[in-house]
Amino acid sequence: MELQSAGATATIDEQGGRLASLMIGDLEVMLTEGPKPTRWGSFPMIPWCGRLPYGRLDFAGDTYTFPETSPPHANHGRTHLQLWDQTDASALRTELVDPWPFGGHATQRFDLTDTSFTVTAEVHAGDRPMPAMIGWHPWFRRELDRGATAEVDFAATSIYAVDDDLVPTGELAPIPPAPWNACFVGLDADPTITWPGALRLTVSSSFDHWVIFTEPEHALCVEPQSGPPNEFHIAPHVLQPGEALTGSMTLRWELV
Repeated sequence: MELQSAGATATIDEQGGRLASLMIGDLEVMLTEGPKPTRWGSFPMIPWCGRLPYGRLDFAGDTYTFPETSPPHANHGRTHLQLWDQTDASALRTELVDPWPFGGHATQRFDLTDTSFTVTAEVHAGDRPMPAMIGWHPWFRRELDRGATAEVDFAATSIYAVDDDLVPTGELAPIPPAPWNACFVGLDADPTITWPGALRLTVSSSFDHWVIFTEPEHALCVEPQSGPPNEFHIAPHVLQPGEALTGSMTLRWELV
C-alpha cells in the first residue's frame, strides 16, 4: 500500500502491517530493513507491547504461553508477524489468531498529508474477555542523507523501574542518564526528533506511555503505547466481548 501527498510518500507493508518507508521530500527517515521483524520500519504492537516475560500470560485463572521471540521473552505482541488484509485504499485488518487464545481482530487506518502521517488502530475483543494493548515501534534513522545526527528532545517525570531482565515491576523510578531503553511517563510535551540542518519531526499520540530507546548507534525509537511493557501482569486493560481499544500516533514534520 502506498500513500502519496505533495510532500511525502508512505509505504505500508501488509506483512506485519508496518510503515515500511516514509519519504519526506527526498529524505527517508525510517530504517527500511533489519535483521528481524522487530528491527525496522514502524510496526504495530498488538495485543501487547514490549516484553511479555518468559512468554507467559496469567489471565483469569489460566496460564498461556507464547513463543519467546526475543528470548527469554515474547516481545511486541503478534500482529507484526502476521499478514494484514487491505480493506480499502488506506486501511488494514488482521485477525488475532493462534497462539493468541482469545480471538478478536485489529485494524489500522493511515492518513498522509504534506506535513503529517497518522495511524489509528483498534483492537476488538471477540466472544471472550481478553487483555489488550496497542502501541507502535518506529525505528528512525540516526543519519539522513543530509543534516547532522538525530537528537531526541523530551521531558518526563519518571520511568518504570525494571528487574534484572528489563521487565517493568510496576514501580516508578527517577530518570537515569542517557542512553535509554525505558518506559517514560509524565511527559510535558510531545517528543521531538531533530536532524539539524535537515528536518524536525514530532511524535504525538492519544496514549501517554512512551518507550524511548536510544542505545543503538544507527537508530532511535520513540514508541507511544497504551501502557507499560508487562502491563498484563501489572494492571491489565481488559476488553469485554465486543469491546474495543482505540488509539493513534501522528508524525508531524518541518524542514529546518
